[in-house]
Amino acid sequence: MDRRPGAHAVYPGTFDPFTAGHVDVVDRVRHLFARVTVLVAVNADKHPTVAPAQRLAALRELLPPSWSNVEATEWSGLTATFCRDHQAAVIVRGIRDAGDLRYESELAAMNENLGIATLFVPARPELTTVSSTAARALNRTRR
Repeated sequence: MDRRPGAHAVYPGTFDPFTAGHVDVVDRVRHLFARVTVLVAVNADKHPTVAPAQRLAALRELLPPSWSNVEATEWSGLTATFCRDHQAAVIVRGIRDAGDLRYESELAAMNENLGIATLFVPARPELTTVSSTAARALNRTRR
């Protein structure tokens, strides 16, 4: 019998790229939910540097095969719609600082109005400076 308290959670993001901070969030929430879907968002407003299929493939390579309750897919549309369509009651969001909390709180309020709860996962202290933006900048300087 599965003893984890939650059934299905969704962790959405652009993940351009998927960082150590993202991996840590997934690792922590996979113990809380029977199923976790990492949702690669297709968001025209964000202008990712890599196509969704490539981001998804890179992300899947970083997820250990032993994490059998974690899956990854891409999605274009509202996260709340994906949650309703796939019986997920919770959206997971990583929080690094007060700015993230303010922004994510606004999104959480909107999703709550749509019937989907949000779980904030604070970054571990050693990961608060890790961001996809910083990772992209570092990759550019290495080229």
